[in-house]
Parts: sequence; C-alpha cells; structure tokens
Amino acid sequence: MIDIRLIRENVEEVIKKLETRQKDFGYLRDVKAKDEEKRNLLIQVENLKKERNEKSKQVGELKRNKQDATEVLASVANIGSEITVLDDLVSKLDKEITFALLSTPNILHSSVPIGKDESENPEIKRFMEPTKFNFTPKAHYEIGEKLNILDFERAAKITGSRFVVYKGLGARLERSLIAFMMDLHSKENGYTEIIPPYIVNRESMTATGQLPKFEEDAFKIANGNGDWFLNPTAEVPTINMYRNEVIDFNELPICHCSYTMAFRSEAGSAGRDTRGLIRTHQFNKVELIKLTSADTSYQELEKMLLNSEEVLKRLKLPYHVISLCSGDMGFGMAKTYDIEVWLPSQNTYREIGSISNAEDYQARRGNIKTKRDKDAKLEYVHTLNGSGLAVGRTLVAILENYQQEDGSVRVPEVLIPYMGTDIIK
Repeated sequence: MIDIRLIRENVEEVIKKLETRQKDFGYLRDVKAKDEEKRNLLIQVENLKKERNEKSKQVGELKRNKQDATEVLASVANIGSEITVLDDLVSKLDKEITFALLSTPNILHSSVPIGKDESENPEIKRFMEPTKFNFTPKAHYEIGEKLNILDFERAAKITGSRFVVYKGLGARLERSLIAFMMDLHSKENGYTEIIPPYIVNRESMTATGQLPKFEEDAFKIANGNGDWFLNPTAEVPTINMYRNEVIDFNELPICHCSYTMAFRSEAGSAGRDTRGLIRTHQFNKVELIKLTSADTSYQELEKMLLNSEEVLKRLKLPYHVISLCSGDMGFGMAKTYDIEVWLPSQNTYREIGSISNAEDYQARRGNIKTKRDKDAKLEYVHTLNGSGLAVGRTLVAILENYQQEDGSVRVPEVLIPYMGTDIIK
C-alpha cells in the first residue's frame, strides 16, 4: 500500500508516476479530498469532546457549589449524538480511503523502463543459445504422454481441465527438481528452508496484495472458519509469517526458500496455454523471499536474480532475462525482472520466474517493521520475492530441450543423483 502522506503532499506527482503503468489514477484526487474531509471531521470531534469535558467540569463545579447546572447540562445534551454522527462519517470515509489505497498499485522504481506492454520489455542478459535439433522438436505434453509420465486425461477425470497426473519418472523428475532447488538455495545460497501452510486467510492475502484486487483469481475455501484461500504463491504465507511484527534490525536480511503447492484459477487467461503444464490450476513452486532494510533491498534484488538464474545454469537450459517495463509490471511490485526459458516447440522464450522488489508496499499493508537501534524510529522493511523456480515450467523446459529423436529425454547431469538414471524412455 502506498503511503497516504504521498497523496497528501503531492497527489499530482503520485498520479504522474502511477500513470506510467498505462492506466488512469485520477481517482486519487478524490482520495485526497476524502482524506482532508476525514481529518477536518476528526478535528470537529476532538473539539466537541473537549467542549463536553470542559462543560462536564463546569457541571461538577456548579453542583459542588449547590448552584443550578440546568443551562450547562442543556448545552451538552446533544454533543454525544453529534459526536456519534461525525464518528460514523469518519468511519465511512476511512473505509473508502482504505479500499482505494488497497486497490492502488505500487509506485515504480525510477529504473523501470517506460513502455506500453510486454512487447517493450528490454532484454538485459542471455545464457546459452536456443537449442537446435536435426529433427522437428515435440511439445512437452506430446513427449510426456508418449513416455507415459504425464497423464492429462485421467487428471481431467479426477478434477477437470488444467490439471495433471505425474507418473513414474515424470513424478520423480518433479520431485527431483524440488529437492535440487531447495538444496541449492539452502545449502549454497544461504536461504532458510520453509514449508508453509497451503491455506491462507484473508488478512494474509490482503497484506501481500492479492486482495481485494485479484479475488477472482483465487480459490476460496467454503467452510466455517472464516475467509480461507488456497495459497496462490509461496510469497503469501512466507511474508505473512512476519505480519504485525517488529523485526530485529540485526536479523536483516531474512532469506527464505519456500516450497509450496500453489493454486490459481487463471480467471483472466481463457484460451491461453490450454494444453500441457504452462498454465495449470495447481503447480509446485520454490520461491525465494527476502525481508531487508530499505537501503539494501536493491542490492539484495540483484543477488536474488543471480540465485534464480543459477538453477537454469546448473540445468544447462537456455534462457534470457528481461526487465519488465512500466506497462507490464505486477500490481504490488516496484521493479521486476523476468527470467524466460527457451521452449523449442514454441520457438520462443517463456516466463519461468519473476524476481521482484515490492519495497515497503507489502510491509505497510502487513505492518512489518524494524528498528535500527533503541533510539531510532520504527520503519517498514522492504520485501522481495522471486521464483526459484516454478517447478512445472522447469520440467517443461527439460522435456523439450533434452528430448531425443527416438522420443526419449536425457536427464540433466545435475539431476542424475536425484533421479537415479540418466535417461527417461
């Protein structure tokens, strides 16, 4: 959530910065007006309370002196109801302002390139050249079905479309990738392993920015325990471990590699990637999470990018990194890099991970603070998250880039100890 003080001090500058996202944010002028009205009402309430207290003292003094207090009592008779009316107006305005702020995206970092959409995302680095074949490469779902390691038909029977059953060496490959990623990040990159709950509450979804904006994309659980949702990404439960806490400054940065099963309805993706594993409702993910101080978060972002890239380097998969332009940025993020892996069947790069800095946007929503020393003021931490990586899409990239003409798939060298074989056939 952006700081209301920024809107109070210069709403036009805030609107100008936000409109690089290629959307209209003129409604923030109304937010500023409502905020001014709310603060004026609060002054009136305080004045009325002061008046009531002063007159209450007068009444007490008059009664002690055995004097008539009827006139003073009459003058305060309606103050209570006036305060109630004003309090109700303040509450109404406060809810409207809060909803507007919760629905407003993050202000972008000055280094974010300006652009209208994904077509204007600049490439900033590349690893390996796209894989070449002396035969026509097949799509991952064709390879997986032929090898009997991916079963989409039975998954559809069990649940519906956009689900999969991993079988045999397909299940082992998925499991091996999770173990490899968690081992790499925890043993070599200094992250602490986390396996959080797969169910999160409304407060958690709101703190990290999924609600109220993206409620239609979430799977809500119908039960008697209030508002529960299936976790859409490990970012949600892992960051919310620290909601409403003051973190010791000496503990920063806090670095977690978090494994979860993630669930998304993909409400806005009708007709896109309907076959295969690119866009499923349920998928495994290893996520990198950092909570940092404000002055080190962009250094930590660059480190996180390298940590995510290392997964693909060890797997020897071709990829490139792009910097998302203003028109393609995620709702809660101030800066984002996307890692896109080469998919031979599509003859293009596809997203396999996003590495982002939310600055204090999520921490403000989740009330996550730190204090530099005992005499310092409380300040919000910065939160970062990055794919480390999306497991299903990594499996897709392996099947397609390591496929052989006879239909078999070579196992990347780094995964052979986990798989117990060097070939899937």
